Amino acid sequence: MASVEKLPMLADGYERLTAELKALREERPKIVEAIEEARAHGDLSENAEYHAAKERQGQVEAMIGDLEDRVSRAQIVDPTTLSGDRIVFGATVTLLDDDEKPVRYQIVGPYEADAKAGRISYNSPLGKALIGRRAEDEIEVTVPSGDRFYVVEKIEFI
Repeated sequence: MASVEKLPMLADGYERLTAELKALREERPKIVEAIEEARAHGDLSENAEYHAAKERQGQVEAMIGDLEDRVSRAQIVDPTTLSGDRIVFGATVTLLDDDEKPVRYQIVGPYEADAKAGRISYNSPLGKALIGRRAEDEIEVTVPSGDRFYVVEKIEFI
């Protein structure tokens, strides 16, 4: 029997996921109403409103299925309950780049990642390179823009 892979995420990521799922479920009756209204217009073969509503229904059902899967596999991690001297999921890491300029990232799940907000996925190239590292470790990462070098300055669980 195949095991179900857990999907680690932070509490706010889980909340965003469930809110999106709730909104899509609330959209279902509106789509059914639009289909019924378009159906009342007659000939379905040339009814663009009907086809658009059916297409939207398919998209929403697919998104609901995907979100339900992610929610069911969610493993919520609270970084404040973690400790240690190694980088793990949920840790906030301060790195020094080649110019000794500090950059700060939190290691999160793939659906929570937003590099501009300082949240990188544990399965991104940098995330993979960071997991298991300690303060003062040197890291070399190959990213689309080329090779990058960092030194782990600080690990926090906030």
